[in-house]
Amino acid sequence: MAEEQEAAPAQMRVLGQFIRDMSFENIMAQKGGGADVQPDVQVEVKLDAKKRSVDHQYESSIKLNVTSKDTAGDTTLFLLEIDYVGIFHIENIPDDQIHPFLLIECPRMIFPFLRRIVSDVTRDGGFPPLNLENIDFVALYRNEIARRQAETPPKADA
Repeated sequence: MAEEQEAAPAQMRVLGQFIRDMSFENIMAQKGGGADVQPDVQVEVKLDAKKRSVDHQYESSIKLNVTSKDTAGDTTLFLLEIDYVGIFHIENIPDDQIHPFLLIECPRMIFPFLRRIVSDVTRDGGFPPLNLENIDFVALYRNEIARRQAETPPKADA
């Protein structure tokens, strides 16, 4: 009990954030499509994290693939792919908790900035701004762990 009280509190600071890669294709404009469309937007989210070479520094990234199609004609309106990265200084997180921390808490910190970029890019691309819903990073993390466990073949009992 005394060790818990003496343990240093967890610390996290965002050192920087940036767009590693981004692509926006306005397919409707390329094909000369009309303005009367009913968009259906699909968003795919992937998370990644890794330790950097500097002590206590990590990077966490959110990769979005956004596809907007016309519900009437199933024509693709636009495609947006973005890899958004945050660089974090993290201390006093137990080793067994660093992985979920990097894939849940760190993305939560940078997501509002990514949301703004997506809104601006879609607006500047000639569409109404796409305002992304909040992402449940805990559910994403749990689903990924479950998917990995399902892919791992069961070990034969000796």
